[in-house]
Amino acid sequence: MISVDDALAQLFALVTPLVIEEIALKDATGRVLAKPVAALRDQPPFPASAMDGYAICSADYVAGQTLTIMGEAAAGSRYDGTVRAGQAVRIFTGAPVPRGADWVAIQENVDASGDQITIRETTETKSFVRAAGTDFKVGQTLDAPQILTPNLIALLASMNIAHVPVTRRPDIALISTGTELVMPGETPSDDQIIASNTFGLNAMLEQLGAIVRILPIAHDTLPALRTAFEMAKGADLIITIGGASVGDHDLVGGVAADLGMDQSFYKVAMRPGKPLMAGKLGDAMMIGLPGNPVSAMVCGTVFVMPVVRTMLGLGKHATPHQTASLKEDIPSNGPRAHYMRAAITDGKIAPFERQDSALLSVLAQANALLLRPPNDPARRAGDKVSFIPL
Repeated sequence: MISVDDALAQLFALVTPLVIEEIALKDATGRVLAKPVAALRDQPPFPASAMDGYAICSADYVAGQTLTIMGEAAAGSRYDGTVRAGQAVRIFTGAPVPRGADWVAIQENVDASGDQITIRETTETKSFVRAAGTDFKVGQTLDAPQILTPNLIALLASMNIAHVPVTRRPDIALISTGTELVMPGETPSDDQIIASNTFGLNAMLEQLGAIVRILPIAHDTLPALRTAFEMAKGADLIITIGGASVGDHDLVGGVAADLGMDQSFYKVAMRPGKPLMAGKLGDAMMIGLPGNPVSAMVCGTVFVMPVVRTMLGLGKHATPHQTASLKEDIPSNGPRAHYMRAAITDGKIAPFERQDSALLSVLAQANALLLRPPNDPARRAGDKVSFIPL
């Protein structure tokens, strides 16, 4: 068995970077920006009014001063003349500030009558003029890599970027193995169960931006497993679920080896999730997850998520950990790292009493995985411990 850290390091070494593709900005939400992008214009591209009011010379912003209105400036329609002393231009939010003007007297602070205004209030100290390039200037870059959120999409649009370079989405094939499994909605026999892991992992991977192919369940026979691997061809990552242990019906490792898998490791010193394998199968990376539902989901969080992020160019990083204070005493841990389903309430964390790796109901209630390092001593309430948010 190897440690969790060693397993992650070997997984990262197996990752093949994905190519960069250029896509329309409207399709880029949630994608990973692969290269820095530079603004094609200043924003705003001209001095702009921040309020509705009157564009004037700042020297005329004196209580009681009467000014003559020379015209109007609206968003998308500038006033082409020059504002001089004693003059004003009616202006609206977002409109270009005319030449000569350096102040916007907001409409609440003036009295208007016909073609004249009188400055009524001068306590305002802001000019309400947004200088050109206040937000950003031509050539200013948005750094990469990073996930394109709606806010960043809006920024790119303002930068006049219509197409963006992003990392290609990884193609991931999910193979659930086991004669005992049926798909949700089917009618299981008395000896069968529902394939839950497949759909939990599919949701996890799609949230990361992967394209996921759920392949038909592979029964515990050599021909069925060979057919499943054949159907997975073309994937960047093949994930098998179950069949990775050492029982008589655990055939995944042997079939993968027969098909040419170059195994990197097998078994990790952790619980749940010890029977984990990884390697290369042709051009694809392969990860063999354990079949117990919680084991598969925990390994997905600890190993698969960092692998997919690495594929997307987001760096080789473990799933982020945080710390919290224990709500109650917990006993010492054994020789394997233990990822315990836990609940954080009022800023304190406590593991659930039941930690059996088949109990998805407990995982569904958990909002954290409390990490117990190998041979961690007993901990008292109030001690700081590490956890992965769920």
